[in-house]
Amino acid sequence: MTFEIASFSFTFYELGLIVAVATLVGMAKTGLQGAGMMAIPMLALVFGGKASTGVMLPILIFADLFGVYYYHQHASLDYLKKLIPFSFFGVVLGAVAGTVVNDVVFSHSMVTIIFVLLGITIWREKSSNIKIPNSFWFVATIGVVGGFTSMIGNLAAPVMALYLLSMQLPKNQFIGTAAWFFLSINLVKVPFHVFVWETITWDTFLLDLSLTPAIAIGAILGVSVVKKIPETGFRWFVITATAASAVVMML
Repeated sequence: MTFEIASFSFTFYELGLIVAVATLVGMAKTGLQGAGMMAIPMLALVFGGKASTGVMLPILIFADLFGVYYYHQHASLDYLKKLIPFSFFGVVLGAVAGTVVNDVVFSHSMVTIIFVLLGITIWREKSSNIKIPNSFWFVATIGVVGGFTSMIGNLAAPVMALYLLSMQLPKNQFIGTAAWFFLSINLVKVPFHVFVWETITWDTFLLDLSLTPAIAIGAILGVSVVKKIPETGFRWFVITATAASAVVMML
């Protein structure tokens, strides 16, 4: 049995994965950060590594709007002003790199990035006496890497998690700052996906648009669950969920 959406034909299993991805992304953007990382390899199973990034981007933007709506008042503009200019530069670098690598290398790069950033995050969390500097070069590096990984595979969540956890932001401020950051970066990525990589088409957009109910359900679930998670538990949830996504990507 197959399902027709726009010009796509999906099996029941594939459609289930796509709906699950939309729901997980909605949850991620309203606080359950690691859920979005789990969605990335799931969508890649259906569309392939590079093509899936174009399908994923509008889903992320729709979900970003929910995140901004719920947490906009908690965003720290100081962190955004420092990071975003460097992140835009990282997006451009990622767009150039994405034109010269094949799908296998693309997928392997996604796995490597997750594992490296996961290791750094756990090391930082367990070594509370280690102070990560908030210098110009540290912020510039995080910004460029965040933009690059976001463009390459929508993988900037661990980068931002590392930075925002290091800055000791409270739960709601963490979510609000991340929401505005990703909405800004993801909007900048759209022209590259449309005109350079050609991974966003009218058909993929219609597919993404049909997934907005699942995104909304995920967003509501995310807000509800986050309210019940204490500050310390939230930090370790982000780390644990990222670890789970790394294992799924590896398999």
